[in-house]
Amino acid sequence: MTVPDSSAFGPTGPVGPVGPAAPPAPASPAATSPAGRTAPAGGPVRLDGPWTHRDVAANGARFHIAEMGEGPLVLLLHGFPQFWWTWRHQMTALADAGFRAVAMDLRGVGGSDRTPRGYDPANLALDVTGVIRSLGEPDAALVGHDLGGYLAWTAAVMRPKLVRRLAVSSMPHPRRWRSSMLSDFAQSRAGSYVWGFQRPWLPERQLLADDAALVGGLIQDWAGPRTPEFPDEETLDVYRRAMSIPSTAHCSIEPYRWMVRSMARPDGIQFNRRMKRPVRVPTLHLHGSLDPAVRTRSSAGSGQYVEAPYRWRLFDGVGHFPHEEDPIGFSTELINWLKDPEPDR
Repeated sequence: MTVPDSSAFGPTGPVGPVGPAAPPAPASPAATSPAGRTAPAGGPVRLDGPWTHRDVAANGARFHIAEMGEGPLVLLLHGFPQFWWTWRHQMTALADAGFRAVAMDLRGVGGSDRTPRGYDPANLALDVTGVIRSLGEPDAALVGHDLGGYLAWTAAVMRPKLVRRLAVSSMPHPRRWRSSMLSDFAQSRAGSYVWGFQRPWLPERQLLADDAALVGGLIQDWAGPRTPEFPDEETLDVYRRAMSIPSTAHCSIEPYRWMVRSMARPDGIQFNRRMKRPVRVPTLHLHGSLDPAVRTRSSAGSGQYVEAPYRWRLFDGVGHFPHEEDPIGFSTELINWLKDPEPDR
């Protein structure tokens, strides 16, 4: 297997220790981040808006959620290098459409606990299904982007009774992801950051260097040209501040380390075997036609793992973040599909 160059993730600075996160304290509008930039009211994670914030316990950890609206639960799972706030547009649209929209911070990110272990996809998927139960709901429609999409696929296989419908953006089925990264040189090269993450400590230092400048660089590089307004400097600053919270960089990288390092280990082989079970819930698969991190060809073959209504939608001229690059189009597609009684049409 040829490993693409990952020299972009070089050494620059220290990373904080990993441990449970203390509940974020509310910050005044004049509060500043460690980097010296002005932080919004609510701190770098609990950003103000029409939603409410609280913590829920699930799977032995504490998870921060933002929620709004009433109706059937739609649980939104963010990807790398972001946190719950990436779903701000969809939360408002879903609530207006009659859904209970909940965006959670994954383990180790945002306002959720930073535990010393537990970053394999099976355990992270149990975090997700545990949050569904903690919210008092019998099931949820899962919507996942990037890593959140990987976990949404996994949760739908592991706990199908808790997943009413599945919507995944910018991420193939885990088995498709694995085969593409190993056998498709173009995808392996596009995902070179994953290979770069395998080195100890250096990627964390690179992510944190210069006030997490690399976070902004990755988002800019992965976004498509269709929406010049995304990402603007204010949006990039929010994501950079969130990554600068101690231990977040390390915890954000750990799932990717497991994905690669476990390929030849018993736990990885067992996970890959478990994911042979088909997805048996209606699935909407969304992708940007110009996604430079996950090629369209890599995602498009995921329907073979779904034994239920499966709908593929490609957003022309959009990159890796269709829900932020084209929020109206994405939200409209998602809501129409959630309300469609015959989603296979």
